[in-house]
Amino acid sequence: MPDAAILARLKAAVEENFAAETEFLADLVRFPSLRGREAPLQDWVSRQFAARGWAVDRFSLADVPLAQHPKASPMVDCDPAGSFQVVGTKRAATPKGRSLILQGHIDVVPEGPTEMWTYPPYAGHVHDGWLYGRGANDMKAGVASMIFAMDALAKAGLVPTADIHVQTVTEEESTGNGALSTLLRGYRADAALIPEPTGGSITRAHTGTLWFRIRVAGVPVHVAVAQTGSNAIMSAYTLVQAMYDYTAEANKAALTHKWYSDIDSPIKFNPGIIRGGDWASSTPAWCEVDCRIGLLPGQDIKEVQKAVEATIAGAARKDAFLANNPPSVTWHGFLADGFVQEPGTEAEAVLAAAHMAAFGSEMPARASTAVNDTRFYGLYFDMPALCYGPKGEGNHGFDERTNLAHLKSTTLAIATFIADWCGVEEAA
Repeated sequence: MPDAAILARLKAAVEENFAAETEFLADLVRFPSLRGREAPLQDWVSRQFAARGWAVDRFSLADVPLAQHPKASPMVDCDPAGSFQVVGTKRAATPKGRSLILQGHIDVVPEGPTEMWTYPPYAGHVHDGWLYGRGANDMKAGVASMIFAMDALAKAGLVPTADIHVQTVTEEESTGNGALSTLLRGYRADAALIPEPTGGSITRAHTGTLWFRIRVAGVPVHVAVAQTGSNAIMSAYTLVQAMYDYTAEANKAALTHKWYSDIDSPIKFNPGIIRGGDWASSTPAWCEVDCRIGLLPGQDIKEVQKAVEATIAGAARKDAFLANNPPSVTWHGFLADGFVQEPGTEAEAVLAAAHMAAFGSEMPARASTAVNDTRFYGLYFDMPALCYGPKGEGNHGFDERTNLAHLKSTTLAIATFIADWCGVEEAA
């Protein structure tokens, strides 16, 4: 269990810093760090890290050999040279404890129509104990918690006795290449903690994610004689329905999975973007649908890709036009495996004790039907990878928000975890 005296000091420090932490989070939210537009926020983060006396490494995805790694995902309409990662390192003078990576992503998904938000999506508005905004919960609250957990140690007059790398990355929402790039840059530790918005649970398992694009051709004719042409948009609907049927069958197989048997339909399929046609009074000659499909931990990505391609080809063969004009399937973005952080690691035990100290209850576990970055650390680089963070609502939706009271307790839990995992000594 955490040392009672150290816990009291950390609790007082978190409390004293919390107004600043809330404003820091609001500042994070005020940067519209959409994909390909994260650089201004990463510049600001770099300055924040430098002001804390940390060694700062700011680099782009073009500065590491991503293409040489088998688990890099193909980028989607984004220049790797413009996608920046930031690592702030607090080194121990004489390392005696266990080292740690604290990592959070700062990229956010599009906000959608702003008129459908109660508060402007990039205002960082606080109301009734919640902070609102795109990315407020997913996952800028987690980023604030890990940085201010470090600040709590400093405020309490404590210095970690192991090296700590605090990382802010991009591409979590589309490829995961940001997390991978930090590992290719050479950063390693005895454990990694990613404070995604888990509501105080540890993410025991996450599904994988694949992105792909279906492209369908059609025959354009005047709508007055539409029966003589072919409508690519309607043909695309046929293929999308076939993918829903495939997903239903895949979820039947999930009923026997060790970690997902009790979760309703853990494999999720989503047609997320549709483009097509050139004129409202012409049958469309083309249609593209960007899709997302999940897969279970242990499933092979290439086998799932083959199954998806076979499903689409099979549906096309049943259509008179598509049988002679086959659709294409291209893979871009996520090629992400599922991952299970098996119970029993020392890192998880230390985190569970820290959670108990901060919240007064046992740390629950969950299996997620969405992907996160822990797979890189745990599955490919063989280090304990803990996904644990604050509570909120509305991820990827309107009125996304994070709960400030829970954020405060989460910050204390992470600070306590750092103290126990890395060890601390009195500041000089």
